[in-house]
Amino acid sequence: MSRRKSKSDEPDAPETTASEVVRLTQFSHGGGCGCKIAPGVLEQILAKTAPSMVPKQLLVGIENSDDAAVYQLNDDQALVATTDFFMPIVDDPFDFGCIAATNALSDVYAMGGVPLLALAIVGMPVKLLPLETIKRILEGGESICAKANIPIAGGHTIDSVEPIYGLVAIGLVHPDKLKRNSGARPGDKLVLGKALGVGFYSAALKKGILSPSSYAAMIASTTQLNTPGRALACLAGVHAMTDVTGFGLLGHLVEICKASKVAAAVDYAAVPVLPDALDYAANGCITGASERNWASYAERVVVPKKNFGDLERALLTDPQTSGGLLLACAPEVVTEVLAIFLQEGFDHAAVIGEVSAGKAQVSVVNSKAG
Repeated sequence: MSRRKSKSDEPDAPETTASEVVRLTQFSHGGGCGCKIAPGVLEQILAKTAPSMVPKQLLVGIENSDDAAVYQLNDDQALVATTDFFMPIVDDPFDFGCIAATNALSDVYAMGGVPLLALAIVGMPVKLLPLETIKRILEGGESICAKANIPIAGGHTIDSVEPIYGLVAIGLVHPDKLKRNSGARPGDKLVLGKALGVGFYSAALKKGILSPSSYAAMIASTTQLNTPGRALACLAGVHAMTDVTGFGLLGHLVEICKASKVAAAVDYAAVPVLPDALDYAANGCITGASERNWASYAERVVVPKKNFGDLERALLTDPQTSGGLLLACAPEVVTEVLAIFLQEGFDHAAVIGEVSAGKAQVSVVNSKAG
């Protein structure tokens, strides 16, 4: 890892002793993937951005808001490159490092790739955080990379106002097995790999009301590597794949619809939800990112006129940190897809909707509504 370079113009803050209790989330204005710039704002920023050159080997670039860039090396190998980092979503430094690393590697799996190595991205308020805390964050990231059987081979550090941690992740995929967000076809079924509600949990944590059991569920979900992506990529019937992160389920499904030039329907009743997540939301534990997400893509979403209110909408726009894979697949491979998820310990994987021909938009239905 390269030697730390200070890029902060802030005056030196008082030293923090190791004996003081430090909440990582107190330093961050937003946590996890809720830190993302809202999709509508990001679209405006990138609207007039065009790459100066697009070599034929660049199989995936910025054209469809995909999860990673992909560059073909030869007939059998393509390089998958991505970067992801954010501010703390939890206070435990080791858990924060684990979550951030899992989230970064997810983009490689979402393209059907296998991680090869990672570089660490580290920005820390070194005058405010004990060095042991920073060390534990890095150890958390290293532990996840060890589970993925890859090294952290370097990185870069800066002195920043807010704690930031993440990875540059590099992977490999066979060009024929590459999965984009642009391949969904009419008639496909939509499968979601993880339950929703991480944003609700994170809001409850900041308010100090998240129960130990809910915290455990949060960590279990956000540190579960999306390894099924490797096997799913080998199924010809899997036509499109992405992961659900900061833009929420609806936002990332809208991206699939736009890239694939199709429409989609989501059955609210079929969407898996983390335990007690809706109860936290009903008690006001909803992130500001949820409302920003909705404002960005509401024009492409049709919701039921009955039995669908703010709570239901908040769930479908809830920013997911290290969320699950979302894929469109042919009906005949659904059983095999769900079996792959189950074999790798993804108990919440479920069919949540389907793809159809039509305008690039998402319609929400509720099969259990009275």
